[in-house]
Amino acid sequence: MDATTTHENDDDEDDINPVTMILPDDQNDNDAKRFSTVQQPQQHYVRSIDSTVVIRQLPSQGLSFQLWPAATTLVTLLDHHRCDPSDSPLSSTLLDQRRSLNILELGSGTGLVGIAAAATLGANVTVTDLPHVITNLQFNAEANAAVLAANGGTVHVAPLRWGEADDVNLIGRDFDLILASDVVYHDHLYEPLLETLRLLLLVDCEAQSQSQTEKKETETVFVMAHLKRWKKDSVFFKKARKLFHVEVLHVDRPSQGSRVGIVVYRFARKPQSLNSALANVSLT
Repeated sequence: MDATTTHENDDDEDDINPVTMILPDDQNDNDAKRFSTVQQPQQHYVRSIDSTVVIRQLPSQGLSFQLWPAATTLVTLLDHHRCDPSDSPLSSTLLDQRRSLNILELGSGTGLVGIAAAATLGANVTVTDLPHVITNLQFNAEANAAVLAANGGTVHVAPLRWGEADDVNLIGRDFDLILASDVVYHDHLYEPLLETLRLLLLVDCEAQSQSQTEKKETETVFVMAHLKRWKKDSVFFKKARKLFHVEVLHVDRPSQGSRVGIVVYRFARKPQSLNSALANVSLT
């Protein structure tokens, strides 16, 4: 299914308030301040590894310290893939399981997705977010050290500001897969996010390390879980399709009381003949 067929283009729908999608249904704006003072540790049972991932939320610190809805969709898909790869929406993306995958997560927030990916795939995962989020990310990674070790996964924590080439250069580009959930929600972040994806997926990195003599067998792809909140979300996808081939891997049914479900997209390079032009394309 192509991204153009999904509901990010349904401009006749009313905007959805992202805050009300994060806070419990029985909260309203008057209760938000009281709610935000409570620390909320959460346990997430992952059936495929028979283990529980524990995540500390710090709502008083802001939205980056809370668990957003699309994160749980990615965790569920990773869990399902570990149980039955042949019936997984991620099977076409996670082709090479003969070695440990190197995975980068953008806008990790609490780190649940990255930690779950490391545990279910036995992967080496780098979770990233803005510098002020790093301390809590590190706390959650360390809180799940035993689960990670038991399943052959590792989690590294690093700051990454979208749109900053220096940050990308520090982290590197040697990743098989990039993950993100609920990262398209403020229009002023569209351009920085797309620039980071361009740097990670399209810029030829051979010159960055002349010691690398073997070319990667597969191209890095970006898998993103997204819950539509605004009509203007469609602007992000229109810009993204200038750079990438975008397809839909999975669609959740809407939760009770919602009109839209979470969609999981796969972003990949367009044909090789277009790479040079796309690496310098203007998104405006």
